[in-house]
Amino acid sequence: MNFRSLHRLLALPLPLALCFALTAAVPAQAAQVLRNLVAVEGMRDNPLVGYGLVVGLNGSGDSTQVKFSSQSVINMLKQFGVKVPDGTDAKSKNVATVMVSAVFPPGYRRGQSIDVVVSSMGDAKSLRGGALLLTPLRAADNEVYALAQGNVVVGGFSAQGKSGSSITVNTPTSGRIPSGAAIEREIATDFSTKPTVRLSLRHPHFQTAINIVDSINKRFGDIATASDATSVDVVAPANPTQRVAFMAKLEALNIDVGDDAPKVVFNSRTGTVVIAEGLRVRAAAVTHGSLKVVISESTKVSQPNALAGGTTVATPQSQVTADQGAAQMFKWPAGAKLQSIIDVVNSLGASPDDIMAILQALDQAGAIEGELVVI
Repeated sequence: MNFRSLHRLLALPLPLALCFALTAAVPAQAAQVLRNLVAVEGMRDNPLVGYGLVVGLNGSGDSTQVKFSSQSVINMLKQFGVKVPDGTDAKSKNVATVMVSAVFPPGYRRGQSIDVVVSSMGDAKSLRGGALLLTPLRAADNEVYALAQGNVVVGGFSAQGKSGSSITVNTPTSGRIPSGAAIEREIATDFSTKPTVRLSLRHPHFQTAINIVDSINKRFGDIATASDATSVDVVAPANPTQRVAFMAKLEALNIDVGDDAPKVVFNSRTGTVVIAEGLRVRAAAVTHGSLKVVISESTKVSQPNALAGGTTVATPQSQVTADQGAAQMFKWPAGAKLQSIIDVVNSLGASPDDIMAILQALDQAGAIEGELVVI
């Protein structure tokens, strides 16, 4: 709200002015479909991982420095009845040891296929053109749930000349195998056996949980309850087909999302600053300047005349200068919004570090009506 709008607002009668002020202060709630807000308990992804070998590489596999690669090749050959003399290293640059990872989607049955990601473990230069040998994929319980195998699709490449010059595009040591793993064991779920279905909020919020309960009960009757801000229990039909149809209708409901406290997120590694809409500051005056200290070192050589009989002396010379940047003081009015903050900061030409320093100081002074998060 600018000062001209404020002047017009103060010119109105008090009850009407107060009504307009409250309307402007309360932001409109955003409605989202329920499937974007919750996860159904018992219907979640499960990570799988395995260790395998990629063969068929054109000399770009692991070198002899990777001892476990040689051991893995020997163990694989033993499984096929090939005996390798003890103490022998399987020196093959056409093989690379890899870790294979995949995600077991909820409800998948035996025989269905999933994608896998193949990543080099040793010092292989590229997996391009390689094929993954049969690799069992295990879950956290150490049981095998899928078998992976197939040609690796690599999005990057590398090339090297005899002089040592090389070029690399993207990451040639990692790739994917589309539909490269077949499900061999199903993961049991209690989704269809429990009398209720639990909806777990992705972002716990008391108001959002209550809005979900109200929307479900208004649409289907008194079947939903919430015990905290994290989950909502819903009584579901016992018949599996009816339960699936019920969940399809349930996930399509529009829910008003509760308002969270606006946040300022600062990434200390990249200098990225994100200020969420709705952030306000209380009245505050801020001055921010930078002190730059420059120290330059040089050596002064004193050399005597040829017949003086003295010695040459090297004396270090130091010059220290300090430059205090021109600090400007600026003031934010109470209730300043995001656009006002951006306009003031941009007018000063502040860097991301300067912005973060200003926001941290405002937060310590209690002038930010929001949450400061550093990642």
